Amino acid sequence: MLIDEACVGCIINQSVKVANAINASESLSYELTSTVESMSREFSFSQSPPEIASYVYEKMAQIADKTDLYDEVKALSTAKALSFIPLLKEKLLFSENKLLTATKIAVAGNVIDLAAEVEFDLEEELEKIFHTEFACNDFEKLALQLSHAKSVLIIGDNVGEHIFDYMFLETLKELFPHVNYYYMVRGNPIINDVTMKEALAAGFDNLCEIVDSGVNTPGFFYSRANPHSKQLFDSVDLVLSKGMGNYECLTPSHRKNICFLLKVKCQVVANSLNKEVGDIICKLI
Repeated sequence: MLIDEACVGCIINQSVKVANAINASESLSYELTSTVESMSREFSFSQSPPEIASYVYEKMAQIADKTDLYDEVKALSTAKALSFIPLLKEKLLFSENKLLTATKIAVAGNVIDLAAEVEFDLEEELEKIFHTEFACNDFEKLALQLSHAKSVLIIGDNVGEHIFDYMFLETLKELFPHVNYYYMVRGNPIINDVTMKEALAAGFDNLCEIVDSGVNTPGFFYSRANPHSKQLFDSVDLVLSKGMGNYECLTPSHRKNICFLLKVKCQVVANSLNKEVGDIICKLI
């Protein structure tokens, strides 16, 4: 999916979010924003939004002299997500369709996105998502694919959201114990995307193999991935792609059997899906 005119303003606005997140001084805030505005004049419309973001965030990290721009915010997101676990475990315990409930939990977590054009409240989303239909609804197809699959790759998205991915994966292992599962993370800190550090802290290594994709983009950009990640992506029976960044990177893709699970948080992605901002998506290609 290629960058749109509307993406430019959104990416520039992310410099303001970064400045706020790191409590930047007035002079540093100005340098961050002015630098990104200057870079925006050279954005290539033959690239995807995550590709553009990789250059922008690398530059902002250099200016701020901070490798992980959102480390404090990611810790807070994780703590907030963990606070909902007792409620969500109860939802799963009494659910008549555990797979559907766990899938919606995973999608609800996708609202934790520091780069999104529109922000949503996590608590509010968790209250209503179980009564909300998927706008793109390939859930039954997903369930059928899972019943036949021998290997499944989940491509993670954001920190905080990964806590809900953990619950999703626990449920998948319970319902489909014959499957080999993999959880893929980013190669280095980029926005608030999940890396090996957060996946290990959450205990994913107790459930499955954690895979470092090697990418420096906020989404799985295949050409930037390391050889092991490419081989795994190509060979598994089913890919579960979390969030907008992965959707942007994998639309289109050379392979089939990818299920996109996300909350629509910007008009550009909404237009791509022919849906509305705020819709929840379960789309199998």
